[in-house]
Amino acid sequence: MRILAIISGEYGQRHVENIRTHGPTDWVVEVWQAPAVLPPVIDYPEDHLPDTLLPADLILSFGEHPGVAELLPDIAQMTGAQGVVAAVDSEAWLPRGLAHQLRGWLEDMGVVGVTPKPLCSLTETHYSIGRRQRIEYDDPLIAEFARHFGQPDLRLTVDPESRCITSVEVLRDSVCGCARHVAQGLMGVSADDAEQEAGLLHHHYPCLASMGVDTDYGDTLMHISGNLLKNNVRAQVKPFKDVRYLRTAERRE
Repeated sequence: MRILAIISGEYGQRHVENIRTHGPTDWVVEVWQAPAVLPPVIDYPEDHLPDTLLPADLILSFGEHPGVAELLPDIAQMTGAQGVVAAVDSEAWLPRGLAHQLRGWLEDMGVVGVTPKPLCSLTETHYSIGRRQRIEYDDPLIAEFARHFGQPDLRLTVDPESRCITSVEVLRDSVCGCARHVAQGLMGVSADDAEQEAGLLHHHYPCLASMGVDTDYGDTLMHISGNLLKNNVRAQVKPFKDVRYLRTAERRE
């Protein structure tokens, strides 16, 4: 698969490095550095784009400016891409209204566009844009990407006697590589502590999602991202946790 990643700075660069390091060997990942400064409204996209771009099947947009989203339809047309993943890890970089418009613009072109918020909510069939707000999609290119990168999916092996994690397999990493980092840190951790430890490891990576409160969630996207990973861990260690119950004293007359 031919991928064009659009970046503005360190946020996108970290994503690209992780994809190149841990993605399938037959993926070809090219990078276009978007202009550092873009106007509030882009009337002439061609003024901000290169004369040519290499052909691509899938576009990954990691822009840190709303103007990058306005360039995506033209970039899709220039490259022949049939799928676009526009990350929403900060409302300032891709506001909800613009994300909605972008999906419509791309649909009119016959291109599938997804705007996962946060980026690590992306799966092979759907993604989130807010609390209890999920959008389903059907596109083999985006699904192939999401099979490897998106909503973290770890497979834990727990020793039933020691109740400690003995191995962790990364079935799907987060795009930034945070899930793989958490997986390494969970080795040897008790089932009782695994969920909390996963949250701490996620926080210290650090997560690249915004720490500002997002109105679609009523929480920070960083916390939403961390909860996605902790939920994955929680479900698997639950059968091995040492649950103790407090018995209240019997009432006597």
